[in-house]
Amino acid sequence: MGTGLVLEGGAMRGMFTAGVIDVFMENGVDFPAMVGVSAGAAFGCNFKSRQPGRVIRYNKRFCRDSRFCSIQSLLMTGDLYGAEFCYRTIPEELDIFDKQTFEENPMEFYVVCTDVFTGEPVYKRVDRADENGYLWMRASASMPMVSRPVEVDGYTLLDGGMSDSIPLRFMQRKGYEKNVVVLTRPRKYRKQANNKALMRAILRKHPEMARVMADRHKMYAFQREYVFACERMGNTLVLCPDMPLDISRTEHDPDRLQAAYDEGRKVALRELDRIKEFIK
Repeated sequence: MGTGLVLEGGAMRGMFTAGVIDVFMENGVDFPAMVGVSAGAAFGCNFKSRQPGRVIRYNKRFCRDSRFCSIQSLLMTGDLYGAEFCYRTIPEELDIFDKQTFEENPMEFYVVCTDVFTGEPVYKRVDRADENGYLWMRASASMPMVSRPVEVDGYTLLDGGMSDSIPLRFMQRKGYEKNVVVLTRPRKYRKQANNKALMRAILRKHPEMARVMADRHKMYAFQREYVFACERMGNTLVLCPDMPLDISRTEHDPDRLQAAYDEGRKVALRELDRIKEFIK
């Protein structure tokens, strides 16, 4: 079935991923299927639409725009990242998303979300760049506590990274025995535990989400161990930053965005020959 592509999230650490997929597009590296989580979905869709440079371009252009990401947006709309601006104004008016190419590209594109009532992951194949498709991508990237839950197709959803941060097993279940996994943390990273009492207090209306967030560090550690075990077995190729990225989750500095993007390009270019050999 060919080689799958797995894109982790990480908010603006996704600039690293944007650099990686731009190098892929510029050098003819393609995949029959891709799954993205959170920023991996919101940015990875540009791989399917064949638009290298778009992610870094619009993020640098709008990172200081209050409509894009701000406390003002959170207070006025309930979303730190303005839903209307990010998922309608930008792709429809200010930096056009190539819907036709996205829909004509046969690549399977999956996004991961979390059901707020069960805490379980929900996987959706997105083939159309319409309102429904945008809702699924937005849901995948809607961070708990600073985003409104997204209602789509009978689900109430938030960030997929809460329940399945690195969906390698999902791709393997789909039949993709070989996969390239793009992580946004370096190999030695260890996630710290969240404050359980705080999570229960903030998410008291959604106790399963509070449980998932309280235990996320355990799930994340287990998934990373699995990814690197698969890498040692030879069926997975991992790309990740050499060092921690100097970037915040809601970065407003264009230079820091560019630096994280450049790091992704550097790693992808360095490993390009090995990647091409792996996906043969």
